[in-house]
Amino acid sequence: MLKRGIRIKVSSKESRTLDGITFASKAEMARYAELKMLEKAGLIRDLEVQPVYVLQEGYVWRGEKIRPIIYRADFRYLDLRTNRIIVEDVKGMHTEVYKLKKKLLLKRYPDINFVEVRK
Repeated sequence: MLKRGIRIKVSSKESRTLDGITFASKAEMARYAELKMLEKAGLIRDLEVQPVYVLQEGYVWRGEKIRPIIYRADFRYLDLRTNRIIVEDVKGMHTEVYKLKKKLLLKRYPDINFVEVRK
């Protein structure tokens, strides 16, 4: 896959699919499997895949409709040990877009419990 001049190697869709969900990477899929085990063990609940956070609402500029800027996390769940909602992102590489969106996310949602899982 080529993304703005950077070649990114992506595994086959089949090798990144679990429970009918195709993940962006094998690492993200592996983390999902771990979270499912934690949910089964009763340590977390309400596991969500790809929850969306609005960083800037959409608007109209000179008659042109501008779409909202969103941040799509990898996972969100309730950690029953701490009784806190956790927002997680699995990262292997930090792109400039990711760095910017993360800053906007933390500014807009200061009380968020954001966890970055490095794989």
